[in-house]
Amino acid sequence: MVEYSWEPQSPLRKAFAPGRLGLASGDAGIAMTEISDFNLVQVMARRGQFAAVAKAAKKAWDVLPPEKPGAAVGKGVTLIWTGPDQFFVLSAGNNPDPVPSLAVVFDGMASLSDQSGGRCLIRLSGAKVRDALAKVSSIDLHDAVFPVGAAAATSIDHTGVNLWRGPDAANGSSVYGLLVFTSFADSLWHTLADAAAEYGVEASRTPLS
Repeated sequence: MVEYSWEPQSPLRKAFAPGRLGLASGDAGIAMTEISDFNLVQVMARRGQFAAVAKAAKKAWDVLPPEKPGAAVGKGVTLIWTGPDQFFVLSAGNNPDPVPSLAVVFDGMASLSDQSGGRCLIRLSGAKVRDALAKVSSIDLHDAVFPVGAAAATSIDHTGVNLWRGPDAANGSSVYGLLVFTSFADSLWHTLADAAAEYGVEASRTPLS
């Protein structure tokens, strides 16, 4: 009998190249980071159960899940709106099966689906990040309409993504999280790198913390 050995691989293994990209001199205007080692579970409240699901999330992580497009940071998790009465639970780690622990939290009030292996997580930040995203996204990212905690299920260059704004970096620049299906990750990475090239890009990979 043939024995198979499965080793996790980055969805960006073909596209990712660490270090400086683009021709701009001086400090890089954008940091593009592939985030590894994360758990991602879709939570879908059952009919009439969203209030109970929200209460359970508040008890577990001291934060309520967004009821409209948004992202909320709690104790060890980020809850990202994905549609009416549903959201992602994003957390650090590399749990081969993160569903059972969440099944305890929600106790039959929601259906759960592990999406960890099906999504690529990219973090974008830097002084020119909004300028680069404006080239490929129709979302208005101005502070007045897309502040910290805002989120959208949208598209970038015809590729569906979940985009949200996280807490600002220490230097005050905006930080965006982006989830995309792994099968589109290479293409999207190239699109983002091309859009950011004129500003200078620093590409890296790091575990979620």
